[in-house]
Amino acid sequence: MKTHRAIARTLLLLLAFAAHVHSAPLSVIDSVEWQPFAAAVKRLVEAVEYQGSPLPADEKKRVAELCAGSGGVEAVRELQTILDAQALFGVNINPEMRVKVVEGAARPELTEQGWRQFLVKVHNEAGVTAPLVGVSPNAASVFQSGSSKSASDKTFFKGNAAGPRNANDLWLEMKTYDAQPMMPNLSGLLVEYRIVQLYSRDAGQREAKFSFNVGQGTQDIGFRNETDILFTCAPAHEITLGVKDEHGKPTTASFLIRDAQGRVYPSQAKRLAPDFAFHPQVYRADGEKLRLPEGTYTIAFERGPESLRHTETTSIASDTKRLDFKVKRWIDPSTRGWWSGDHHIHAAGCAHYTNPTEGVHAPDMLRHCMGEDLKVGCNLTWGPCFDYQKQFFTGADDKVSTSPYLLHYDVEVSGFGSHKSGHLCLLLLREQMYPGGDSSAHWPTLGLNTLRWAKKQGALTGPAHSGWGLQPLAENDPARAQQYKLNQPSATSDLPTYLVPPFNGIGANEYIADVTHEVPGPDGKLVPAVDFMSTVDTPARWELNIWYHTLNAGFRTRISGETDFPCIYGERVGLGRSYVKLDGKLEYRDWCEAIRVGRNYVSDGRSHIFDFTANTTRMGENGSELKLDVPAAVKITAQVAARLAEQPDAAVRETSWEQKPFWSIERARIGDTRTVPVELLVNGFPVAKKIITADGALNDIAFETKITRSSWLALRILPSSHTNPIFVIVGGQPIREKKSIDWCLKSVDQCWSQKEATYDEDEKEDARQAYDHARAVYRTRLAEAAE
Repeated sequence: MKTHRAIARTLLLLLAFAAHVHSAPLSVIDSVEWQPFAAAVKRLVEAVEYQGSPLPADEKKRVAELCAGSGGVEAVRELQTILDAQALFGVNINPEMRVKVVEGAARPELTEQGWRQFLVKVHNEAGVTAPLVGVSPNAASVFQSGSSKSASDKTFFKGNAAGPRNANDLWLEMKTYDAQPMMPNLSGLLVEYRIVQLYSRDAGQREAKFSFNVGQGTQDIGFRNETDILFTCAPAHEITLGVKDEHGKPTTASFLIRDAQGRVYPSQAKRLAPDFAFHPQVYRADGEKLRLPEGTYTIAFERGPESLRHTETTSIASDTKRLDFKVKRWIDPSTRGWWSGDHHIHAAGCAHYTNPTEGVHAPDMLRHCMGEDLKVGCNLTWGPCFDYQKQFFTGADDKVSTSPYLLHYDVEVSGFGSHKSGHLCLLLLREQMYPGGDSSAHWPTLGLNTLRWAKKQGALTGPAHSGWGLQPLAENDPARAQQYKLNQPSATSDLPTYLVPPFNGIGANEYIADVTHEVPGPDGKLVPAVDFMSTVDTPARWELNIWYHTLNAGFRTRISGETDFPCIYGERVGLGRSYVKLDGKLEYRDWCEAIRVGRNYVSDGRSHIFDFTANTTRMGENGSELKLDVPAAVKITAQVAARLAEQPDAAVRETSWEQKPFWSIERARIGDTRTVPVELLVNGFPVAKKIITADGALNDIAFETKITRSSWLALRILPSSHTNPIFVIVGGQPIREKKSIDWCLKSVDQCWSQKEATYDEDEKEDARQAYDHARAVYRTRLAEAAE
């Protein structure tokens, strides 16, 4: 008899638990306006993906199909059915603005010392547009929807709903995700979905009480404004990571960890440095630890673009204590004396949070550089958090640098001063503050004045994200407008183009005038005002077109690769790189000086062009200048390597070359093959090419071309890598291409028409003189050019 009673009690307990796990489905609402509902669902899908808890792949695909369709009642119902399965709460706001809540169909499963993400279905009969506030007496702190605080803030609102407040009951943390692409407040739609994130301090079964409101006093009565949910919190186990480089030495690498449902671990919700909430991956060094609950995981392990991504499926059990990983490379340019660097990264602003600290600190940035095997990281202080981040500038390598990984603080003029006429990267500064103040409020509005100050220090200078504002005005040429829509490489095969850009952005705009100027250097001798143009983080056509034209006008600006992390690219540092050739030990000053003389190529890291030589002249040595008495054939040699996946990447191929990733070896792929073209340029025009297999192997390539007049030569795999030029001077004559100089002259006028209003009155005369000087220089060179 006792046995039967025990069995009966057990069955009742199981039924009670099942009732929690399998709650009644939420009501499906038919009378929903399709267009705004579909738009809100698209934002929701983007948000859960960004936060590392994507919908299952088949459901995500079906949602995309439905949202792309024409709607109707059946589409509305099917979308709700799919999303309701992920909803832990159903919230109803009745016409009198009373709020009640029921448990949804999502399984109430949490992870010890980890965050999980759920949906909240809101049936908003009142059309309320206030913030939705979630409250639990079991939460030590709750983050309120619609707050101005950062989504990564550690500071939450205290004193939630009445109820137990002893330490045993305060096992939970709760926050809503309201940052982009979500909205901070309810939209007023009849049905919408919000995101709630829950953190468990403990393992085991824990119960929590929840309520929601849209303002004090809006809770419904009779206990309908709250629901009790029993959670199962899986225990997390501490795992030690063994992380070795290709030689078996301890290193730091990237780990992207997803469970069987595709959720990211550690959770991206409320990450703090050195882990970034906008990254799915984390960076861990040999011997460091992370916590994972029992289960099956897919782990993608890599160390920058020169490594081979290793993906494995592994099971974590209660006795799992360690996981070991070893880097495999397809190439290592540093063994040949080519040192990678990204001259434009940030420790604050854009995707970085501004609370609880203003951006992040040097150790965090160095960890990311090391994890991507980026040897030089130029950490540029700019507008956001300027007064906080300026404390880290010393004029020397940061103390966290550890050979061969260097982190160096410098400045980007962005968000202040002359930024409206084009942002400037200022490297090798001795002093970071323009005279006359101690912040960012007093800087010149004419970029040339900032350049004069920087060059007196011996700085290396160049415009940032060069392509912005330099998209050709395709509407003036309908036939070419169609071509711009094509993917690479055909969309760049006709560079340079002679359409004048609008010069209405923050890229290399004022550069068209500044490049004509020489200013005093540290010793008083005149030096070019601009040393390099930034490339790789804006569309290749827009960057390269203006560079080709100014080279054709006889200027010798070089190029350098950047990411503008985490603004243009937040995925990782070093997506755009310079590979600099040094003969000795890696030093920051030497690395920068090599860019000044053009002893580097730029790349996305997936292709490499080593030892570019014309006859006996090597790129970046002896002025990169080959002198010929008379026209003659020139032999060009280099060693080239590239690596493509065996199968095409549909995600890249389906995007326009005007969309990210702007530079990618995938865009250079010939058809469905594993081959790419290596092109020889003369004055920006491809005159010959070799086809190589992009399997990682090193290829010796050679070209021979006749040079009939002074020209510059370069090699490229577009849009993946590009060398700096070698200048071939025939009979002592300068490089002067008439059509390019004419383009430059017209561009000065166009730039002035856009930028004149950005200069302060006390600098207007300086600006007029600077642009007049540019016009005079181009006119002189135009007169020198042969027909």
